[in-house]
Amino acid sequence: MRSSKRLLLPAALTLALAACGGQTPQATAPALPAGFATFKVEAGNDMPGHSWDGVVEAVRRADLAAQTSGRVLEVRVDVNQAVHAGDVLLRISNVEQEAGANLARAQLRAAEAQAVEAEQNYRRFSALADTQYVSKAQLDQARAARDAAVAARNAAAAAVAQASQQAAYTVVRAPYDGVISRRWVEPGETVAPGMPLMSLYAPGALRIEVAVPQSRGDAIRRNPEATVLLADGRRVTPASVVVFPAADPLSHSVNVRVNLPTLDPAPAPGTTAKVVFAADADGPDGRGVSIPSASVARRGELTAVYVVQDGRLLLRQVRLGGQRGDQVEVISGLKPGDVVARDPVAALQALAAQRKAMEAGRD
Repeated sequence: MRSSKRLLLPAALTLALAACGGQTPQATAPALPAGFATFKVEAGNDMPGHSWDGVVEAVRRADLAAQTSGRVLEVRVDVNQAVHAGDVLLRISNVEQEAGANLARAQLRAAEAQAVEAEQNYRRFSALADTQYVSKAQLDQARAARDAAVAARNAAAAAVAQASQQAAYTVVRAPYDGVISRRWVEPGETVAPGMPLMSLYAPGALRIEVAVPQSRGDAIRRNPEATVLLADGRRVTPASVVVFPAADPLSHSVNVRVNLPTLDPAPAPGTTAKVVFAADADGPDGRGVSIPSASVARRGELTAVYVVQDGRLLLRQVRLGGQRGDQVEVISGLKPGDVVARDPVAALQALAAQRKAMEAGRD
């Protein structure tokens, strides 16, 4: 079967190009073989217009990473577990961090003592300077020593805050109410700053982002109404539709963000969904159509179907969308009412027979 497709499809392309060139056959096209299977394209009944595939994602999503080094001592939560803001998710060993914090506190106490002593010395020199028992230079030295001691005390206080924060990083807490979507570590593993630990998301606010051709961006911006078909079959009207102001310079597409309303049950992030915009439903192709995928002839980058028109078979190129079961969506190239051959191989053979009969009639 595949070898026959390879041999016959180039001939069909030649015939199609000749037909597109405006060459009108001299003889009437012979009738198609008896029992030649065709079907009539009908408008899609599920959702009007072209559907754009997207993925549900959470508006609030966080990937928690280690901010200090150590060994994982305890993991308190697992995937699909709900957590509240401030809940402890895991603990990392803090021996080194606590030692650094204790050292910083000791250095702060020493700096505070030196600052107190320098302040007292300055006050004594200041009192003696009024009676001219010390020189102005000695008073300036005492003032400089006091200021240096105060600066050292402030630096030590900052070091304590930094060391305490490093110790606090050993306890990982939930930043907000959410659900754990992924866990990257197990107890006993050694982690370093930047290594992923857990991922969580807030299930309340969800959205879908789809990329549409830049030619459709302005139409959707003028008419932002849309319908979302979730993976479980539910149809949802978005809370809002936002068209990004700039297009991607490489793909020449525009991102459209579709914000979903609060749903119960909420779809899981990562699941697929289809979005149909009202601007596409009113486009030149009318309602979206689906055809059996077995009726599509594929050759490299070419996807086409055989259309029966005025008793003749014509190869028509189509642009395909997503596939659902044994049906494939046709974005452009077909419209409701077109008659299409079910078997492209049988259509190719019938086309060759028609061509041969027409050449014989001209002779």
